Amino acid sequence: MTLTFDPTSLAKYGRLTLIARNLVEGFLTGVHKSPYKGFSVEFAEHRQYYPGDEIRHIDWRAVAKTDRYYVKEYEEETNLRAYLLVDASGSMAYKGKYPSKFQFAQYVAASLAYLMLHQRDAVGLILHDTHIRRLLKPRANSKHLLQILRALELAAPGGETALAPLWHQSAEQLKQRSLIVILSDCFAEPATLLRALQHLRHRKHEVMLFHVLAPEEIEFPFTRWTQFRNLELPTDRKLVDPARLRKEYLANFERFCNDLREVCGRTMVDYHLIRTDEPVERALGLFLSRRQRQR
Repeated sequence: MTLTFDPTSLAKYGRLTLIARNLVEGFLTGVHKSPYKGFSVEFAEHRQYYPGDEIRHIDWRAVAKTDRYYVKEYEEETNLRAYLLVDASGSMAYKGKYPSKFQFAQYVAASLAYLMLHQRDAVGLILHDTHIRRLLKPRANSKHLLQILRALELAAPGGETALAPLWHQSAEQLKQRSLIVILSDCFAEPATLLRALQHLRHRKHEVMLFHVLAPEEIEFPFTRWTQFRNLELPTDRKLVDPARLRKEYLANFERFCNDLREVCGRTMVDYHLIRTDEPVERALGLFLSRRQRQR
């Protein structure tokens, strides 16, 4: 299936729809051979023959009628059901010099939804902060894509993080085996996340974790006295000398990321750290690489 939309009609659904479309179509243009481009059992449509297409897929009846070469395309069979689990808690509002972590997660989630539906996978959405704000069950049609993109665009980060309890809740609510793609800064105790990820895996879900971080969080480049505030508790502010804290901060942050990687390794969860100063297309490539390994 190729998702085709009139750009003028897309505009009414908001800029995120156009962003996702442009990102995915640009990304796919750069993929020389998609791992999901195949021919299966159910006929879908004709398309023009291009050099490099297999001759055995030419529809010779269509050639006889039109004097043009057309290839039969078939719907690819797939059993993939996926949920995009997007962290919309207050800490995701941090932006620094680049898009906020939440904006970046929006772009990645929107692009993954577009890509999955382009490949005839069923995709759903879970948005949460301290509670699940929105749950859209997986479907595989263009109208559903627009619902997902609209829900993402209307969301804004806010509230305290409650990752582990909500991942436990999701594990209980999602009855059918699915691929869970988590987009979060994972600001919680790794030990609590370990139990939540174990719960998801125990329910037979596959899990892919995109650890979304701003470069400032990773590198701590601050040099002057700076006021830091808790984005989940706005009244919590501290004026500090970053030079005195830098070494300890970097050591603690590296330990936190290493602990999270270890947690994912122990639970057989695909872990990927993605920075908000990186191209969104990197996440698409990581997702497609994972799908290719499974085939």
